[in-house]
Amino acid sequence: MKFEFKNGHIAALGVTMFYPFDECKTTHNAMRIVKEKAVQADNIRVFIPSKDYETSQSFYQALGFKMDYVSEDLSLFENGDCFFFLQRFYNHDLANNLVLQLSVRDINEAYERIVNIEGFDFKYNSIQEERWGKVIFLWGPSGELWQITEFIGN
Repeated sequence: MKFEFKNGHIAALGVTMFYPFDECKTTHNAMRIVKEKAVQADNIRVFIPSKDYETSQSFYQALGFKMDYVSEDLSLFENGDCFFFLQRFYNHDLANNLVLQLSVRDINEAYERIVNIEGFDFKYNSIQEERWGKVIFLWGPSGELWQITEFIGN
């Protein structure tokens, strides 16, 4: 992988990452500093696009997520220790290529919740057995795909 340092930024394969230091002068030093300055992540939150923002808000609440207002164009959803943002933004290709995995403790409970949701244009399949656990594939109102999963040993 080639790294370049320009104006306080490190560029790798066309992706630019900002690092607040100027001591990096060469490609080799940029790589060394990136390794030394690694950020310790503790969470990741996805931004889900919505074709119809209000419909998607209602859908995710019906699915069991608590909604918190962030702005007119952004809502934060929470269930247990899981969070995601829903945005008033839609791009067909993004939505139809977005895959999320939600790990649950009880796949049967999740399935019962899903089959009882009414009034939304979404689809899902029945529980499938896999060698690593059980999964339900659910396509949300904007085309986003959820793999709702109960892992073996959960």
